Order: sequence, then C-alpha cells, then structure tokens
Amino acid sequence: MSFNSESGGFSTGIGALSSNQSSASSVGSNSSSLFPNMGVNPIGLGLGLSQPPGGSSGSVSSTTGQGQGPIGGAGGMQVQVPVSNVVGVNPNNPGGMEELLPLVVQLTNPEQREGVLLELSKKRESFSDLAPILWHTVGTVSALLQEIVSIYPLLSPPTLTAHASNRVCNALALLQCVASHPDTRSLFLSAHVPLYLYPFLNTQSKSRPFEYLRLTSLGVIGALVKMDDPDVINFLLQTEIIPLCLRIMETGSELSKTVATFIVQKILLDEIGLSYVCATAERFYAVSTVLNNMIGLLIVSPSVRLLKHIVRCYLRLSDNMRAREALKQCLPMSLRDETFVSSLRDDVTVKKWLNQLLSVVGPPAEGSGMGGNGAGGGNGAGAMSMGNGGSGGGLGMMGAN
Repeated sequence: MSFNSESGGFSTGIGALSSNQSSASSVGSNSSSLFPNMGVNPIGLGLGLSQPPGGSSGSVSSTTGQGQGPIGGAGGMQVQVPVSNVVGVNPNNPGGMEELLPLVVQLTNPEQREGVLLELSKKRESFSDLAPILWHTVGTVSALLQEIVSIYPLLSPPTLTAHASNRVCNALALLQCVASHPDTRSLFLSAHVPLYLYPFLNTQSKSRPFEYLRLTSLGVIGALVKMDDPDVINFLLQTEIIPLCLRIMETGSELSKTVATFIVQKILLDEIGLSYVCATAERFYAVSTVLNNMIGLLIVSPSVRLLKHIVRCYLRLSDNMRAREALKQCLPMSLRDETFVSSLRDDVTVKKWLNQLLSVVGPPAEGSGMGGNGAGGGNGAGAMSMGNGGSGGGLGMMGAN
C-alpha cells in the first residue's frame, strides 16, 4: 500500500508565526507547510521532569472538562464573584477562599500584578478551585493575556530578560490551571487561548529565558493532551502545533524535547491524530525524519527519558499499515542493534515497547540502505509508492538533507 500523495502535509495554521524566522533545520523549515489548517482562526506531566530553573512555574497537571463561552472577565468593571456563584467551586469547602479571592482580584491592578502572579503560581496546587475562580472573575483572564502579549515585542529581535521570562511564566502557570480544570478546560479551548502561546513556541533563541518560556508554554499544551480528550486533539490538529513541536524536538533542550515529543506522542495515540499524520507520505516522513535525527543524537548523549517517548511514537506509528511498511526501511538501525541495550537495562517498559516494535515492523526491507541514523540513514521516499512525481521528489529532498 502507499501513502496518499494528495493534499500535502503540515501547513501553517498560523503562518505569521513562522514567516519572520528562519528554520533551524530542513524538517523544521518545511514541516509547517505540511499539515493543513482545518478551520481554527486566530511541569509535571508524569515525565519525571525536574523543575526548570528561574521560577516556580513549569509543572503541569491535567483533567478533562466541558462547557463553552467567551474568555472569562473580558472587559467590564472588576467585581468579586461570590464563591457560591462560581461554576466548579464547592461552596461547602471554602477553605482558603478568604486568602485566594483578594489575590485574584488584585490581578487586575497593574501595580500589584507581578507580586500576585508569583504568589498565586506558588500556591496554585493548594487551591483546587483556583481555575474557575480565575475564569469567572471579571478581568482576570484578560490580565493574564495582557502579560503574554506584552512580551511579544521582546521575541524578535530576542531581547527577553530573565525577569520578564519569569513573570510571564507565572502567568502561564495560572493559565495552565485553567486548561487543566474540568470546569474550565473546554472554555479555554473555545476561546482559542492556546494560540497565544504559539509565538513563544516558535522562538529559536537558546538563552535560558527563552528556553524557560518555551518549556513552560509546552507544559500548558502538555496538560491539555495528557487526559486523552479527543476534543483537545481535534483542536490542536487545526493549528500548527505539530510543526512547532517537531522544531523543538530537534533543537531544544532535553527537557523541552521530552515535553514536545510527549505532545506528539499523545496526538499519535489518538485515532484521528494517527490517521492525520499518516494520511500523506509528506506528513509521515516529516515526523519520522525528526524521530530519526533524535535517535542519532541520543547515541552521543543518551537520555532514557527521551528515548522512551521516541520509541512509543514509533510503536504507535507501526499501528498504521502504510507507516509500518515504511518503517521497514526508515527505522534507525541503532534501534535494531544493541546500541541502547545498556541504557535500557533497568527500564522494563521501554524494552517491552522496543521488542514489540521490532516484532511488528519485522526485518529491514531489502535494499533499504540502512546502516546510519538521522535523515540520511535510509529515510528516503523509496519506501513509498507515490501517486505523482512531485510528491516523491519532495520526499527525496527531505530524506537527503
């Protein structure tokens, strides 16, 4: 069987985000034009990630929820909402509300906001009802979005300071609470709030303030995908989250690579997500080429945590019949030999996944040209029977870079 060669692949759902910045790699520069937009307009994920340096933000948790409506508190006079009137707040368990509500109200005061952001981000795990309070209190979500857009001018040219990065990351930590709560999560999606984070994911500076900003932003998206909600996957597929993650998977720090790979993994684990990535050869090879390159880098700088998610992505891709045939040719040889045996000695789960992957994919196809890693290690388009020469030529270029 062959991949459908019609309709290209990942596209610029928000093309302006990437049009002003050069790509870090051949796949990173091309992948945003391979996943077509489907209609949206404009850190603790269980990954064992340590706290990023420089602030209290960055950990994430997630649940699922439903509901719809505009961004909470957009405009209007600031009011203090009675606890009993806030959806999702248990009026019989108001513990800590005397402390929480005044802090939330102070978010709309520019002079008090920075200190309040820090305080709330530190204590967010202590307030189970923080998210609905934030969303339904007039002006608070608008204040958080103001914090985000206020640093857009610092992204290009890259002039973001550690202080500015820490401050906006505290705001992102509060938005992450809204994204994770069962009573505000779908409201968060309906308002398209995740799109405000994409300019942060599209940055390429490797300085610590930018890396911390990307990692915290990835944590918000990671919180959304963690609970396997099909609505979240459908939303993300209408945006350019996959090409943004692919770029970070190739060029980011180990922590950022791990969270970005986790997000792609969760998209692939959804049936619609897997079908979407495997719908065309271009999309499949955009993802597999990045995974291939990452495996090559892990030979030099091993990371079991990152390898775990890469193997899981490959295993999930093998559930698609056409992708499975392609993997016979483009699966890195270092996953087939004993390159990672010592690294996986104590990780039973990853060894099981890898053995299952090799069993499903089978031996390399004859004449596959395997023997290396990365995009040049046998990841050409020859494994696919393409419907037209144009698509095949594009894949050949991708495999040659």
